[in-house]
Order: sequence, then C-alpha cells, then structure tokens
Amino acid sequence: MSFWGLTSCWVLFFQCSYDEHGPEQTNKTTEKSSPIKVGHIDDVQELRKAKPTTIPERFVRDMTERPTLATTLPSMSEIPIINFSSFVNGNKDDYQTESLQLARACEQWGFFQVINHGIDLSLLESIEEVAKNFFMLPLEEKQQYPMAPGTVQGYGQAFVFSEDQKLDWCNMFALGIEPHCIRNPKLWPIKPPNFSETVEVYSREVKKLCQNLLKYMSKTLGLKSDTFEEIFGVAVQAIRMNYYPPCSRPDLVLGLSPHSDGSALTVLQQGKGSSVGLQVLKDNKWVPVQPIPNALVINIGDTLEVLTNGKYKSVEHRAVTHKEKDRLSIVTFYAPSYEIELGPMPELVDENNPCKYRRYSHAEYNKHYVTNKLQVKKTVEFTKIKSNTSAE
Repeated sequence: MSFWGLTSCWVLFFQCSYDEHGPEQTNKTTEKSSPIKVGHIDDVQELRKAKPTTIPERFVRDMTERPTLATTLPSMSEIPIINFSSFVNGNKDDYQTESLQLARACEQWGFFQVINHGIDLSLLESIEEVAKNFFMLPLEEKQQYPMAPGTVQGYGQAFVFSEDQKLDWCNMFALGIEPHCIRNPKLWPIKPPNFSETVEVYSREVKKLCQNLLKYMSKTLGLKSDTFEEIFGVAVQAIRMNYYPPCSRPDLVLGLSPHSDGSALTVLQQGKGSSVGLQVLKDNKWVPVQPIPNALVINIGDTLEVLTNGKYKSVEHRAVTHKEKDRLSIVTFYAPSYEIELGPMPELVDENNPCKYRRYSHAEYNKHYVTNKLQVKKTVEFTKIKSNTSAE
C-alpha cells in the first residue's frame, strides 16, 4: 500500500506534524518503495564526530536565510510567563491577573512559558534522559526505526521531497501517540528499555495540560470552558524529540527552518543545560527564548489561529545551533480530529471582526501542509478569505 493509500488518520498524522527530514533508505515497515528521491542525507551526529573542515552544501543556507547569532539575550520577562498554579490554586484576583496575561500572550506573542504546570519534575527528567539515551545509541541501532521519505514518524529528517532540498542541522525521532490508529508499533524502540513506558506517561500528562490550557483560553475569549473540547472531538497527539549537535559554523546552518505549527497547541520542553536555540519572530526580529528551569514553552498553532478568527496568533519560529553546545528538545503536538471541518467560531465573528478564514476540512489543510513542508506562514494563508476588507 502506498503512503497516500494508508488509513485517513494514519496519513493525516504524518501530514500534521511539521519538521525535518528522513534517512535515505525507505521505511520498510510501511511500504516497499517510495517515489520520493531525497538523495544522500548525512546524519548530523555522525558529521559532528567526523569533524569535517567544511559544512556539506545541503546544510548551508542561502545568504538571506542564514541566522545572525545574537551576542546578548533578552530579558527572560520579554517572553510572557504564565503561572499555571494561579488558575488551579489561586484566588479570584490571581486568576483574573493570569487570565489577562494569558490573553495578552496569545494575542501579541503566540508564545509563552508555563511555570508551575503540575507535571512532576521527575517525569520531565525521565523523558529527557530516555530521549538523550536514544540519540546516543549507535547509528545502526537508530536506523532500525527509519523515517520513510515524505513522512514524519521514526528517526531521521521529515518532509524531504527533493534531492536539492536544504537540510536542517538536527536529528529527530517522532511518534504518533493518539488516536492509536496513528501509531506504528514497529517504530517504538526497545532501547533504552524504559523508553515506551516513559513516553506513554509523559504524553498523558502533557495531554492534560493541553486540555486545561484550552479551557482557560476559551474563557479568555468569552466562551464556555469546554468549547474547544467539543470542537476537537478525538484529538490527535504526537511527540517529536530533536537533537541538535554542535556545529562548527552555526552562522551557515539552521537547526530548524522557520515555520508556524499546524497544530492547535504545541508544548516544548527544552533540555537542561542545552544551548539557547529556539527563536520567535516578533516585530520582524528573531527573539531567542531563554529557557526557564522546569518551565514548558507553549505556542499557538495555525488551527487555533483559524478557530479564533485570528485573535490568537500562530507565529513563525526556528531553531539555531551552537558552536560548542548541543541541544535537546521534546515537542508535543496537540490538534483536533482530522475528520472535522474547521473555520472561525461564530462567536468570534461580527461586524467589527469579519470572518478572515474560510471553512475547510482538517484533512484538506494537512495535505496542503505536508506538501508545502516548512514554508513559514504560507500554509495558513491558503485558508484566508481574499477580499479588500479581510485583515492580515
């Protein structure tokens, strides 16, 4: 069976999670051959070990794409910080203050960091440990779980569609979590031995966080707390682990290409001691996100932007590399069922806020998303209503 002939929920997960590319060999667990020709793809960890005198051309970005590496970092307070405990345990004044802060973060930034999120810190340490241990396995062991060209489950780089495509300085390992039909059991590794159990427990806790955040977001919009839960149906959830080795020329490469996420919410855990790599586009400037110990970074995806009629923004972001330090991140994507139709919620459309996006099937959107790879905000653009009165 070909890639596009798989069951709908399976295919649509592959199309939902964005990001990097995969090993040259075909994923034999899903199909015998692939029509996609991706050429030779170097494993960046192996490149780092070899210490080449020059960066392979496929990783070298055009001049306009190359990062300007900041010598100073902004204040941590520049990226909004949400104290989740104010929603759960705070008094009325604390709740109101945090709600206003959450609304501001979603409207003006599309990004924020959550502290006191309720996920046990030992679990955060455990997921980091199994992720790091997986990436430190010998290459031949990791390649037992290859990412087929054009897909995003397994080990490698996703969404590589041509032999001349620029590659990111990153190794990835991605898995579908929910619903179970998007899982490929053959891609769940047996090493490290506690990998699967840790991912399961971690994913359940992150799911609870996403559900609760969406409840509080709905209230900031003047909606019922269960509005998003009713719209989403059987939500889709996936996890992706990213490992960015040091790069001798971080000024020439990108760890992750600029893009906005196709999800509703994305939850990012930045590894302890990792280099500062995540950057958010704010007022046409790339702002580095300084990790806060034990915090989680949340960002709005395209789906939530559409549902809120543009009130809450999905924002372009990227990752840069470091000359001496590596970086680990663990990303969870949370999105509505792919069986539903999406569009702005009627409660958020009126004369002063006309409908900015057309209604479309979530399946249609995700097919468009995967075929455009990480084309910054271009994917969500196809959903916008084209008229003289529609706002950007």
